[in-house]
Amino acid sequence: MALPEGFLPDADIPAPLHEALGEATERLDDALCLADRVAQAKRSSSEADVDADEMPSATWLALSNVRRAELARVVALSDFATETLARDPGWLPVLDAEGELDESPPREAWEAELAERLEAAEDEAAMQAAIRRFRRLRMLGIVWRDLCRAPRGQGGEAGMWGTARDVSSLAEICLDGALSWLEYHYAPRWGRPALRADGTPQRLVVLGMGKLGAGELNLSSDIDLIFAFAEEGETEGGRRTLSHQEYFTKLGQKLIGALDAVTDEGMAFRVDMRLRPLGDGGPLVGNFATLASYYQDQGREWERYAMLKARPVAGDLEAGAELLASLRPFVYRKYLDFGAIESLREMKRLINREVKRKGMADNIKLGSGGIREVEFVVQAFQLIRGGRDTELQLTSLAAALRCLTDLELLPGEVTDALRSDYAFLRDLEHALQAQKDRQTQTLPEDSLGRERLALALDMADWPALVARLDEARGRVREHFDAVIAPPEEEDDERNTAEDASHEELGALWREELTLAEARETLTTLGFETPEATFKRLAGLHRSRAVATMQRIGFERLDALMPLLLEAVSESHAPDVALERVLPLIEAVLRRTAYLALLRENPDALRQLIRLCAASPWIAEQLARHPVLLDELLHPATLYSPADKDELADELRQSLARVPEDDEEGQLDALRIFKHAQVLHVAASDIVGARPLMKVSDYLTFIAEVILEQVLAMAWKQVTRKYGRPSGHPGERESDEANFAIIGYGKLGGIELGYGSDLDLVFLHDADPKGATDGAKALDNAVFFTRLGQRVIHLLTAMTPSGALYEVDMRLRPSGNAGLLVTTLDAFADYQHQQAWTWEHQALVRSRAIAGNAALCERFEVVRREVLGQPREPEKLRDSVVAMRRKMRTHLGSSDQAGRQGTFHLKQDPGGMVDIEFLCQYAVLRLGDEAPEMLAFSDNMRILETLEESGRLPADQARELREAYLTYRGISHRASLAKAGSQVEIADIDDHRRRVRAIWAQWMQEDDASR
Repeated sequence: MALPEGFLPDADIPAPLHEALGEATERLDDALCLADRVAQAKRSSSEADVDADEMPSATWLALSNVRRAELARVVALSDFATETLARDPGWLPVLDAEGELDESPPREAWEAELAERLEAAEDEAAMQAAIRRFRRLRMLGIVWRDLCRAPRGQGGEAGMWGTARDVSSLAEICLDGALSWLEYHYAPRWGRPALRADGTPQRLVVLGMGKLGAGELNLSSDIDLIFAFAEEGETEGGRRTLSHQEYFTKLGQKLIGALDAVTDEGMAFRVDMRLRPLGDGGPLVGNFATLASYYQDQGREWERYAMLKARPVAGDLEAGAELLASLRPFVYRKYLDFGAIESLREMKRLINREVKRKGMADNIKLGSGGIREVEFVVQAFQLIRGGRDTELQLTSLAAALRCLTDLELLPGEVTDALRSDYAFLRDLEHALQAQKDRQTQTLPEDSLGRERLALALDMADWPALVARLDEARGRVREHFDAVIAPPEEEDDERNTAEDASHEELGALWREELTLAEARETLTTLGFETPEATFKRLAGLHRSRAVATMQRIGFERLDALMPLLLEAVSESHAPDVALERVLPLIEAVLRRTAYLALLRENPDALRQLIRLCAASPWIAEQLARHPVLLDELLHPATLYSPADKDELADELRQSLARVPEDDEEGQLDALRIFKHAQVLHVAASDIVGARPLMKVSDYLTFIAEVILEQVLAMAWKQVTRKYGRPSGHPGERESDEANFAIIGYGKLGGIELGYGSDLDLVFLHDADPKGATDGAKALDNAVFFTRLGQRVIHLLTAMTPSGALYEVDMRLRPSGNAGLLVTTLDAFADYQHQQAWTWEHQALVRSRAIAGNAALCERFEVVRREVLGQPREPEKLRDSVVAMRRKMRTHLGSSDQAGRQGTFHLKQDPGGMVDIEFLCQYAVLRLGDEAPEMLAFSDNMRILETLEESGRLPADQARELREAYLTYRGISHRASLAKAGSQVEIADIDDHRRRVRAIWAQWMQEDDASR
């Protein structure tokens, strides 16, 4: 015998496996004896003695005790390993010597070895044999490492994920090696493809799908592929000229055979091409334009699911990445796509039917709580949120699980459990497939197969393995149901109780009830005008928009409407709530993923009804920008606006997800951010979760962080085209613009409302005689004008998400007749020498918002100097009073309106502007005497400073603050209610009288004359 007795230890092999170990030992012994005889024959033919250490049996006897124990475990667990070693016993010492039994070698080493083998192949048969022997040798090492590592079921880079990565790398190397050989071999006959329009060569693009695309293949997996090429044309340099379509089709067919054909050496990898457009009935290869058109016009939901894992794995990787980038909008929607869940449910239903029909309950991939359900959980989030949270655009399940935690979409304990259970299930799958190198996920029924699995998973016995498996599958099913199960299935008791109600409301929506029945049903639900409500519903149901909906869209609408009617009935005013929410439903009839969002998230539906019932402004915003429905999914943050630092961080993250050169995408991200954050503020305002001052603070913070980002974007865009402006002589160059945005009015006074525009002034401080350093040089003054224009464009440009803000630049020096951007020195000179009193009043409510820090500080110095200069009291008072009269005449209520008992909150005597003018007058009047008056731009802190300095009696300061807060509170609520600025005098008469009295005292203006 070539192997001595006891060469393979059996101490760690359970008794039921001793027979299998014995049989494996006999096979290996016979193989070594045969190999020794062959070696001797070869040496004899050369008339030389056989060197003992060149005999295969000798190299095996040199194995360490540890390696022998591993060998015993491997051959006891894997017929594939036993057969491979029996066929090529010389491979074991080679793998041992190279360390490949302990860790996978660098990918480059595998690539170099296969390239060397293929270089010696003179025909296709030799090429196929080389690939198959290479694959079998490498798989022996992979199986060995997988079966001998410990602990099992823990995942990690050295565990199951490492095995999956190695198999994927092996498949990619074989694909690319075979493709390169085929291209070279057939070049004399077929030629090479013509260059692309940009002058780059064309090669076949091989997209890996499924687990190959994810880099997570199992030990005996099919490889799912899609073939593509960039551009049409004809080959050049061959004996035959082929169209690119014909050339790449032939090449693709050869590539499939190179891996998939069964030869004397077996098969390398089974190749599945059914995921390509139109499956087996479609062309084997498609050009980029054809593929893009197909997915845009005909792509189905399951194809979106399949494309989640698409990755270039061979051929032209760069062109493959280009193709996938063009298909990304098909895979990932810009909005939250809850419609994807129903597609996944349907796929799961089909799988369940197949499992039941074929009796595959023990299938650990497709059965309940199996591998596929973990994948569905992760891919549901990717399909739903991947367009918005681009971090989720990952092919790897392991990486996507980590991302779900980072984005707080699933709790860490859930993703940890899923990762651990998935690793266990995949370990079990690998152990199954290692037995015979066959693609199977069905648990064995024979005792030997079961004992092998128990040992492979380091379990005491089969019952222990089954217990661990049941535990894992139970957890997976629980998490799967939490994400994928339809909402009505989550609570069977409640579902049973509500079935009849939903059926009746569905009949109401579908106009299956008589008018009398509809009236009774709607009255029971609390509607005060049931006939008008029924007519309103019928109008939507009969509308052309509904009539022309695709089937899946109508099914979503049909499923949503009973839930919507039920939620509306729970509001305090069902008629109003329904009237306000129906325009939103009409707005999303062509984007039915939003219908699915509301259908899948009952809490979000309730939040929608609550907000619409409370505010027609919010209802209008949601109908205009349905993407804001996404915000309803998180009530905890919906009613808790972020502070400025959090806002800035969130906006940076949103913009980072959009390519820098995609201006439209960047603008959309800015506008969606703004609308979403304003919605948070409005929601918290409605429920009284934030005091008035905080509401204005948050609205102002939103504008500030947007202005900072807009300026940064404009600076990059303009400097990229014209270069950087030169500074004053001796100044150090900076990446920061010598540019500042100054906020006036409500922005400057930290008092923005929901519909406020932005009063802005732009300043710069570059060398007025300098120029930019770019290829298209501009004078500094022209450069900063272009920069200012760019900022205004970014703020006001209309996109599908609307505009950011209306911008008013009339408060700059000389108003609309002045320069768009002025130097700080020119601004200071204008304020000192030419500005009117009303312009100094405006300057009181100004502050630097964004831009160069040093320039912003210098502006504050100029502001203090201008506001703090001595003024003649009577002349100042007369100017302020005259301006107030002018405003009151043009903007206040008419006499008729006054007699009718209405009051304009801002402009009528005793209103908000009186308080603002009093504050501005006080700053200008007292600034030279009390520098502390110059510190603040907001009215509340100016009033507090007046009180603290003793220049305003405490009772008057309190009365003015209370009146101002009351007015602003009413104004905010009026904005949300779209009610305008006119209120009943009776509601605010006490405040109005006190403000008028204080105005008369301070401004010496007879109250009767007002």
